[in-house]
Amino acid sequence: MNQTRTFLLFALLAVAYLLWMAWEKDYAPAPAHNAPVAAASANAPADNTVPGASGAATPAIASGGPASTAAGQLITISNDVLRLTVDTRGGSVVRADLLAYPAEPITRKHPEQPPVRLLADTPDKYFVAQSGLVSASSPAPDHRALFQSAQTHYELANGLPELKVDLTWQQDGIKVTKSYTLKRGQYVVGLDQRIDNTGTTPWQGSAYEQLQRAPRQEHGGWLQNMTDPSAASFFGAGWYSPEDHFQSLKFDKFQEDALQQSFAGGWAAMLQHYFFAAWIPPAQQKASYSTDVVNPDSDHPTYLIRAVSPALTVAPGQSQSTGARLYIGPKLVGTLDSVAPGLALATNYGVFTVIAQPMHALLSWLEKVSGNWGVAIILLVLIIKGLTWKLTAAQYRSSAKMRKLQPRVTALKERYGDDKQKMQMAMMELYKKEKVNPMTGCLPVLITIPIFYGLYEVLRESVELRQAPFVGWIHDLSAPDPFFVLPAVYTLVMLGQQYLMPATGMDPTQAKMMKFMPLIFAVLFAFFPAGLCLYYVVNGLVSLGQQWYITHKVEHGEAKAKA
Repeated sequence: MNQTRTFLLFALLAVAYLLWMAWEKDYAPAPAHNAPVAAASANAPADNTVPGASGAATPAIASGGPASTAAGQLITISNDVLRLTVDTRGGSVVRADLLAYPAEPITRKHPEQPPVRLLADTPDKYFVAQSGLVSASSPAPDHRALFQSAQTHYELANGLPELKVDLTWQQDGIKVTKSYTLKRGQYVVGLDQRIDNTGTTPWQGSAYEQLQRAPRQEHGGWLQNMTDPSAASFFGAGWYSPEDHFQSLKFDKFQEDALQQSFAGGWAAMLQHYFFAAWIPPAQQKASYSTDVVNPDSDHPTYLIRAVSPALTVAPGQSQSTGARLYIGPKLVGTLDSVAPGLALATNYGVFTVIAQPMHALLSWLEKVSGNWGVAIILLVLIIKGLTWKLTAAQYRSSAKMRKLQPRVTALKERYGDDKQKMQMAMMELYKKEKVNPMTGCLPVLITIPIFYGLYEVLRESVELRQAPFVGWIHDLSAPDPFFVLPAVYTLVMLGQQYLMPATGMDPTQAKMMKFMPLIFAVLFAFFPAGLCLYYVVNGLVSLGQQWYITHKVEHGEAKAKA
């Protein structure tokens, strides 16, 4: 296997990986579309009996519309990074705006942009966070019950560390106060459900929290997906347990691979590109986790992931509180594990997590040093190239020696004609005589392929690169290069590398494929995020410089003289 074949293998693997992701996006089985049938307060999991954490059955969490026809009231709760809209019908969070993240890049022409809306109650982007209580024998407010609020607008005042908002519900001697707490600068929302039993009989039931959303609406085809970085990102449910760690489930697998487990110290989430929401029960509480599909046979199903608490008992004249935390925000890897164990895994780098997480940490540190994510990418390339310098030097040295032997290989071809067996034997004898090992070029590629894919995931999934400017014409490292400068430069780099590579042992089919490779990559890179293209361009330029230097030394006999 010579250097040309090694390069061709690497290029084909890269192209195959990208095409596979596009194929998965267009042709993988998809769930029925696209929006919930009813409003936020009316959606609920299908009627069923939910296994409790102890193994006993908890009362069914009802499906369908609200118990009464009275409309809920929308109230807003804000801190400096979150603006929540809570429906008093159920006390559900039906909208969530991330105030620090504009939906579109801010430009001189458009200096103001609305924030990213992660949770929404519109039919096409339906995504809500629901919670409630359920009891088989006592009154209990689920996510359809009508709560009361003292006012419709709450905002964290300057100088105060937190804001607490109470919603109340009361029936037949049972009073429930649902409290949301927002702290300054945090995406974590505290939820507390206090049960006051002023009746004459014990109250028994369970608390639950769930996330429910509609599947993503698909627009366009392969070309649309290539230009949209979020199209290849995971979209679905995820959860974490200390025993099994992070697991995920796409919506089209909800019915055949449904979650039904009980464990403590976990969390349940709905994931998408850059942002996610997750319910985090108390770490010591062994909750029952499950997934479900609402209206699975309709044209408009919704999907939910739920956590149910162990059974609660509140004696007459007593009170008891049960709570959870709700994370609504960006996938900030460096801070998520401080919120809950394993929460950083919500970035969902897949099989490359072991490689991607250290790379993300290094890239974040380089950004702090340089003050620019584009510069950080360049520095990361130089560090990786420095660590792999000797490996790639051996690869290029082998390539240069084979390039130098190319006239002699051509002469062997003319001598042996179509006798491939004798031709191969003669070539191996030549390589042995000149101390050239064609396999030398394979090891560096095998080592760099995991690095390639790990960094690809980091640059594609890092919310820090979203709308991050570099220099000049590149105003957003997460979007394609608007003038295709970086793809054009990389195409020239590939042509230069091809020129320095030997054609030794290459058949006509390989030669044709090699000629088309720069064109294929130019088309693909035109749709890649600029940050990813920047990495490839810098890596390619450094590699080309190293390859030219080593080739020049070998061809002029300097390396041999030093030896």
